[in-house]
Amino acid sequence: MTHATKAIYKLLLSDYVKVSKVSVEDMLFDEQDILRSMEKIEVIDFHQTLEVNGVRFWCYTAGHVLGAAMFMVDIAGVRVLYTGDYSREEDRHLRAAELPQFSPDVCIIESTYGVQNHQPRHIREKLFTDVIHNTVSQGGRVLIPAYALGRAQELLLILDEYWSSHPDLHNVPIYYASPLAKRCMAVYQTYINSMNERIRNQFANSNPFDFKHISPLKSLDEFRDVGPAVVMASPGGLQSGLSRQLFDKWCSDKKNACVLPGYVVEGTLAKTIINEPKEVTLASGLTAPLNMQVHYISFSAHADYNQTSTFLKELMPPNIILVHGASNEMGRLKQKLLSVFADGNTKIITPKNCQSVEMHFNSQKMAKAIGKLAEKTPEVGETVSGLLVKKGFTYQMMAPEDLHIFSQLSTGNIIQRITIPYSGAFAVIKHRLKQIYESVESLTDEESGVPTLKVHDQVTVKQESENHISLHWMADPISDMVSDSVVALVLNASRDLPKVVDEAEHETNDEEEAKKSDKIIHALLISLFGDLKCEEDKLLINVDGNVARLDKQSGEVESENEGLKERVRTAFRRIKSAVRPIPLQAS
Repeated sequence: MTHATKAIYKLLLSDYVKVSKVSVEDMLFDEQDILRSMEKIEVIDFHQTLEVNGVRFWCYTAGHVLGAAMFMVDIAGVRVLYTGDYSREEDRHLRAAELPQFSPDVCIIESTYGVQNHQPRHIREKLFTDVIHNTVSQGGRVLIPAYALGRAQELLLILDEYWSSHPDLHNVPIYYASPLAKRCMAVYQTYINSMNERIRNQFANSNPFDFKHISPLKSLDEFRDVGPAVVMASPGGLQSGLSRQLFDKWCSDKKNACVLPGYVVEGTLAKTIINEPKEVTLASGLTAPLNMQVHYISFSAHADYNQTSTFLKELMPPNIILVHGASNEMGRLKQKLLSVFADGNTKIITPKNCQSVEMHFNSQKMAKAIGKLAEKTPEVGETVSGLLVKKGFTYQMMAPEDLHIFSQLSTGNIIQRITIPYSGAFAVIKHRLKQIYESVESLTDEESGVPTLKVHDQVTVKQESENHISLHWMADPISDMVSDSVVALVLNASRDLPKVVDEAEHETNDEEEAKKSDKIIHALLISLFGDLKCEEDKLLINVDGNVARLDKQSGEVESENEGLKERVRTAFRRIKSAVRPIPLQAS
């Protein structure tokens, strides 16, 4: 949240705990919860960009109240603007909501006033001051029920300025009867620089929130109800508290007036008296005649239809989601906006409470080459090889040796080791390996003197004991394939041991050998490519939706994916070579 919001947050929630008329068991949170939550709040400056798990966001001034912000959220290149409560009209102390410099893909926007329009500000201010001036001139009292934050400060600025320019009113006191409003005033005085130019210019000479003609009122015990007076009191709905106490005292006198200065919530007394009923029910349960004048002059800091439609026309978002409004108002606003965006390219949604809204966006994934890979621009068609690193929703391609420089990752090697039962002559293994691989180097382990072979410069084969052979290699796709073929060869040699002594006596059954070879080939292909399906003389290989058909006889491969086609062809050729029967000299 913004710095000013954090300052106000504690005051508002603490006040809620104080005035909640619920049992301890039913309270959502207490003062200790509020204090603990303060430690978890992270503040953000307007226009400052933050990133969490790849999601980027920043905020703009929203008008409405001090600290209010509209948030722009960027998820994988899709931008969502959430206005929250906003106002595009500059008032006595706040700036208007900003217009973001680019259009979002989705705009979630308030629809509090639907298709209604506010009167021009100068007309509303004149109506407001005229009603108050006329009422107090006739010896009446004016009650202004207002919420402690936002409109209270705005109206007090108007009244203080009006009283200053009308000396005949100086003997009429103005009070704001809200302890919370007084505490909020301290926050307003702290964040003068967050307000509009008018307030900042005034502040150069004197603090505009240090009112000359307005005094705070803690309780009605301090209030001498004699003669004309103006009292601004909370809460704005007249449900309880100081505003309700004063209303009950003054509502039967026709000299008095009640000015409702903002949005009134359904179900509150403030909403009831707008229709000027003949009688009202007092807090005590008794009824009383409603003789006082009731004036509804909206200074609401919510956007009206003109502000909303102009804001959306300037932004032109392809998707609009209307929230924060009565369903009828939202419906009317949707219909009117559809006529504004008559091109049919704009989608407008009015979800009900708790209804999910799902949207699909296709965005191109782009990988940026950095480090050594970016030193040379590749030719058209040239293959660039490196590590693809994903962080949040960004992709970077780099050389393995650059990984620790451009990320918090580092490379590592996995050494594989496998031991295979084998009790034959090690020379037989060496002989067979030389028939398959061009590079088979004879070594002897210096420490143990164990006979050792290096196959294809990658796989080390050792005779660990009379009954076991071990393989060691550094894991990578090629070395893994070579080691698979060596394992197959050793297992084959183990199976063929009784036949080696006298080849003439033990002729190979070609058909059996073929079946056994097929089984080994099939098993090794499964280890490389996953499950296989047989299709007459062909094997069907499916890797991530890419299909290859392998002819078991010819080794030919059919596939639309050239990369998969080459992988299958190479693997089959090497496996076939590794498992083919090898004629051996009797020894």
